[in-house]
Amino acid sequence: MPHRKSHEFSIEDIVAKLVHQTQDRPMTRTLYADLAKRYFLDDLPGATQLGARLNGILLKIDAGEQITPLQRQFLATTGLMALDALADGKISRGAFQSTAEQEQAARIEQASAKAAKDAAELAERAEAKAAAVKATFAAMANDPVLRRKREAKELRQRFGVGFVESEDYRRVMALLRQVANRQRLKVEDLAWLKTEADYCWTDELQKAWHALEAAALTKAWESGNDAWNAVNASGHWRKAGEPEQALSLTEAALARCGSTSKLRSALATTRGGAMRDLRRLDEAKALASEAHELTSSDYRPCTLLGAVYIELGNLPAGHEWYAKAESLGAPRQAIDQELRTLLVRSSVQERQRIRDFLLLQGPERFAWLLGWPGNGSSATNSKSVQAKINIDRAAIAETGSHVHRPR
Repeated sequence: MPHRKSHEFSIEDIVAKLVHQTQDRPMTRTLYADLAKRYFLDDLPGATQLGARLNGILLKIDAGEQITPLQRQFLATTGLMALDALADGKISRGAFQSTAEQEQAARIEQASAKAAKDAAELAERAEAKAAAVKATFAAMANDPVLRRKREAKELRQRFGVGFVESEDYRRVMALLRQVANRQRLKVEDLAWLKTEADYCWTDELQKAWHALEAAALTKAWESGNDAWNAVNASGHWRKAGEPEQALSLTEAALARCGSTSKLRSALATTRGGAMRDLRRLDEAKALASEAHELTSSDYRPCTLLGAVYIELGNLPAGHEWYAKAESLGAPRQAIDQELRTLLVRSSVQERQRIRDFLLLQGPERFAWLLGWPGNGSSATNSKSVQAKINIDRAAIAETGSHVHRPR
């Protein structure tokens, strides 16, 4: 039987005393941990937590005080039989240590087994949940209505098409699927897209369409040896963003087209355009000059020379070649569109220099530059500039494409 002190204290008195001791002397958590370890209870959080029921009981036992029947019942229900027997004086300290150590080992083993079981159950629930989610998505994927909606959304995203008006939806989606399946569009469908549904005629869709046309015309040239198909295919390759394809094609076509001036001029012009796309400006200038010598009455080599000279920084020569192109029949709208595109590609300083030069040469001819959204020294107008160019592109659908036909 543990020795009882002469004075009885309630658990509240003990807690208050411990709090006071904590303030007055270094009664740290380490001391409680050592106490719990001495009684083989360091695996139980309540043994080291001040204010916890088990911690209070342990402090009383260690102080040699009698614990209450409720506290003994707590020890029994918690499975701390050795500590209960020690508190009741039924076993010695040595017997307690042996029994308590066995109890602790059993608790740790049970806790480990429970943790493993809980982990297995958690993994099983997670696996079941994942399987359910997978089954749900599989059902959604197999649902014809949902599948069509998903495919339609992916198709619009692929070609940069946003909201489609209900009256246009069926035809627009059919045309998008046609392009996605690498099928060429009919002339009437293309005209409808460019006019009635022009808001769906996006840059992404245009590039895809030009790539289809380029591939078809390239195949036609390879099978029929008509170099004019190579000329037109080159223009489409350029608009599809693949000028290297245009260079490869025109190199082969020039080697096989003979000495026909018009044909060689057309090939040199479109090849020069591809060189310009790749910023190989000196080669572009040489090809455009060769084309002009072959067909001095064709405005297309002149417009190319105008653009190249301006991009090389020779503004007077560029303006002179553009003026010559206009005198030979180049649509003014096409030239202005070319200048807008050129200005957008230029730096802010160069853009201002070109603008000032053109206004000085022809205040009335280039009056549109005064109200053009690219004016000023700030680059923040790029979106409005591009919007303006898109409007101009729609207005002159195929302007500047250098498409040639046999004459």
